[in-house]
Amino acid sequence: MTGAAQALDAEDLPTPRPKGRATRLRPRTFAWTVAALVLAALVLSPVASLVRAAALGDGALWPHLLAHVLPRAVWDTGLLLAGVGALVVVLGTGAAWLVSAYAFPGRRWLEAALLLPMAVPTYIVAYAYLDLLHPIGPVQTALRGWLGYARPRDFVLPELRSLPGCILLLGFVLYPYVYLPTRALFLMQAANLIEAGRMLGRAPSAVFLRVALPLARPAIALGASLALMEALNDIGAAEFLGVRTLTVQVYATWVNRSDLPGAAQIALVMLVAVLALVAIERWARRGRGFAGTAQRPRALARRALQGWRAGAALALGLVPVAIGFLIPATYLCRAAFARVTRMGWPETILAEIGHTVLYAGLATGLAAGIGFLVAAGPRLLPGPFGRGMIRVTSLGYALPGAILAIGLLGPLALADTILSDVLTRLFGVAPALIGLGTGGALVIAYLIRFLAVGTGTCEAGLARIPPSLPDAGRMLGRGPAATLARVQWPLAWPAVLSGALLVFVDCVKELPATLLLRPLNVETLATHLYGEAARGTYEDGTVAALLIVLVGLVPVVVLMRLGTWRAAAATTRP
Repeated sequence: MTGAAQALDAEDLPTPRPKGRATRLRPRTFAWTVAALVLAALVLSPVASLVRAAALGDGALWPHLLAHVLPRAVWDTGLLLAGVGALVVVLGTGAAWLVSAYAFPGRRWLEAALLLPMAVPTYIVAYAYLDLLHPIGPVQTALRGWLGYARPRDFVLPELRSLPGCILLLGFVLYPYVYLPTRALFLMQAANLIEAGRMLGRAPSAVFLRVALPLARPAIALGASLALMEALNDIGAAEFLGVRTLTVQVYATWVNRSDLPGAAQIALVMLVAVLALVAIERWARRGRGFAGTAQRPRALARRALQGWRAGAALALGLVPVAIGFLIPATYLCRAAFARVTRMGWPETILAEIGHTVLYAGLATGLAAGIGFLVAAGPRLLPGPFGRGMIRVTSLGYALPGAILAIGLLGPLALADTILSDVLTRLFGVAPALIGLGTGGALVIAYLIRFLAVGTGTCEAGLARIPPSLPDAGRMLGRGPAATLARVQWPLAWPAVLSGALLVFVDCVKELPATLLLRPLNVETLATHLYGEAARGTYEDGTVAALLIVLVGLVPVVVLMRLGTWRAAAATTRP
């Protein structure tokens, strides 16, 4: 009998436990339950507040919204999501199959380089291409000189400020959301399934369409839904490119027209769109549960490509990397260098770096610690409650930043009022707004939106710990909390660290929530870039844009090294 089985049998015996131990465990369990309920209330409060703010609006506003705002916004948003969804599925799935099923010179470098567009926020790519493809920008000026045209009006490329231009740019930046899980699933598929199709005389395209693609549908649906949520959350790229999406209308209604109830009503329409995306993703994965054999599946033997076929495969794979990362990154480096050498560093850049690091760092620390406790919930409170907490915390990631910002105004204003009353009665001092005036609102928004990222990585790290280790701690008389602190935390901290890194980068790149909730006269790198692009002074924003890209490169490099380490470990494993 194993140690784990002995521990379970010992717990099932009807011997009474010492009273002292029971009294020690109950307060801890009660405290964790109360903390879990508070966290659930924090995550769900923006939605409740959003509904309340929308209900307080004037009913006469809806005819105006239905006649002049929502039709255009819903139509543009629907077309944008449909186009981006189709493009990311084609690019992500095609790139994943290319590097998984074929061998050619440069494949290993391409396999990692296809992740690079994840480092660049969508609004920075739009910012870069708007300057590059401007009618008097470097690209069109060079083309006119090469073709012999003297005036800009004689030769003009199609306008980038359009819905098709926005779809193309977002698709080439967001395709890694589909590429990453789909490639992982292709690598996990048993080789005999693919080779059986080849032995039956099917062409490579038929094997891909009839065998590999249906098996990868859950991963494709998951990645596409994440990409569409990012596209729906986007505000900078859509506004720069002249696409009036629901997110842009929420920002314009709140900030430009000072109409919070109207913005809340439009945000509810966005929330319906988010729920529809989640429902579609669940429907696409309905009844799709694939199980492997008891033996380790043999890796797929890649088909070797030679000559022009190998060159064509490498060139085809480099197209999304070039459009989504290499071209905008090269432009940012060149423009930032020219700006610094001619005019020096922007005067406010150091303060903006400090604000960015401060708010993102606070949210990251909270998300890492709380995420670990939430992921450990099923171990402290076994049953539906502990598992349900993980699902509740994941809801925040589905809320776009604009919706989250509006939904947080009511709860934070109430908390500020209560705290101000308490401090006034105790000390006779009436402080200014604390949550909304000191950046606390922004930190809370980051925490709610990206807590699911920290929780997911911690959950994955805890899942890799053999059950025998916590069982051994319990057999030595340690309670669930002590076992978690002394056994599971030392083993899971790398996963916590990787999750914290991802949360930090997401906070740095987040634009809608930062625009709406930052304190007055406080700028971050993202809002500085947005302001320069809105004013048309692109060159002055290149330094901030380049710094954001450099921060975004950190988790991508970690993912690359992690993938290389896993591949090396797989080749040396007996």
